[in-house]
Amino acid sequence: MFSYRHAFHAGNHADVLKHITLLATMRHLMQKEAGITLIDTHSGAGLYRLDGDYSQKGAEAEDGLFKLLGALEKLDSIPEPIEDYLEQIASFNANGEARIYPGSPFLMQRLMRHESRDRLRLFELHPTDSKSLMSNIAQLDAGRTITVSREDGFEALKKILPPPASASGSKRAMVLIDPSYEIKSDYVKVANVIQEYLKRFSTGTYLVWYPIIPRPEAHELPRRLRTLANQAQKPWLNATLAIGRGPGDEGGLVASGMFVINPPFTLKDQIRKALDVVGPALARGTGKEWKVESSS
Repeated sequence: MFSYRHAFHAGNHADVLKHITLLATMRHLMQKEAGITLIDTHSGAGLYRLDGDYSQKGAEAEDGLFKLLGALEKLDSIPEPIEDYLEQIASFNANGEARIYPGSPFLMQRLMRHESRDRLRLFELHPTDSKSLMSNIAQLDAGRTITVSREDGFEALKKILPPPASASGSKRAMVLIDPSYEIKSDYVKVANVIQEYLKRFSTGTYLVWYPIIPRPEAHELPRRLRTLANQAQKPWLNATLAIGRGPGDEGGLVASGMFVINPPFTLKDQIRKALDVVGPALARGTGKEWKVESSS
């Protein structure tokens, strides 16, 4: 159960898709003055060394972030969502290098607004990663605006959704759900959580990352999420990125998706523009594909 470590995968193509989508969603949500509760159910360690042993073992950032950086050098202009993503990564590194990769908790923290009293709730069950996350977050000296808990993020949602009202009386929350799916039951848990919270807190923005792999549960999850959103009469967006398999590449994840319920109305156009650059930049071999589908 505790064999998965995101450090092996930091900066890969799935992170590129996930974090571009996350930042673009947050930028829109932050346009409203009212405070928002940000939740990451599977936070990982928060920060990763791309020149460390874990990342170097699989070198997955070579087919993700680093390949994207190389391709962008040849372009005259870069879509705003990609530019934002790269600027956030650059803010964690000096001299134009990319040694540190910020995970979702730190990307969310960077966009938090003190004046709006935004709150960040982080959950991680892995004993080593939760300890690293607590240590990394402690360096921010953020006080009570950020809490880190070593517990099951699926279960933790019951205690914090619906969120407390902001100073203006509104209840706003964005939830990122991105388990490792190492255990097959994670697929069912994700669907069940979305089903429950579309009833308990239907106005929240929910972002679900999922792998695209030859497993029935993986194929069923986005279809199930689409059905749940439609039944709740909530808008949805599904962005997928498959980089394809290169010669001799027989293993490893090559495709993933981001399913967003109650997405900003600006997100569809932004992610399409981003994938029109990211897709060709990361593409290789056979099976490459990228697309954005939505309820409208």
